[in-house]
Amino acid sequence: MLRYWGNEEQTRQAIDAAGWMHTGDLATLDENGYCNIVGRIKDMIIRGGENIYCVEIEQRLVDHPSIADAAIIGVPHPSLGEEVKAVVQVEAGESLTEDEVKAWVAETLANFKVPAYVELTVDKLPRNASGKLLKNVLRGEGEVSFAETM
Repeated sequence: MLRYWGNEEQTRQAIDAAGWMHTGDLATLDENGYCNIVGRIKDMIIRGGENIYCVEIEQRLVDHPSIADAAIIGVPHPSLGEEVKAVVQVEAGESLTEDEVKAWVAETLANFKVPAYVELTVDKLPRNASGKLLKNVLRGEGEVSFAETM
């Protein structure tokens, strides 16, 4: 890939002077040398020096029988840097409280990963045509554009 179509600023951010593309993916290498994509740099929350990978909390949330879908985003915090917020789509006909969501996460994950804020909705979470969560929309940073749904 040479550049982003019609977006020179995004091209400068993604492709360095030597021509290497920085995808923004977070990955681990296992003992056999296999690369495993575990998330996106933009989706990592740094809370008081702790790195929190959103996908880990999202996977825990969707294991709950009353949760249809979930997204984790970082929200600004004056002293911690960021705090964890869950946006949770409740299954049709089910009921759930913010405290129940927090308790569910706390059963298996560390305290600093438990969402400080929980937003419950019955509406579907915004996703593009390939199923990727549009976290910029959840953060209030934009609308779902035509390009994101292609």
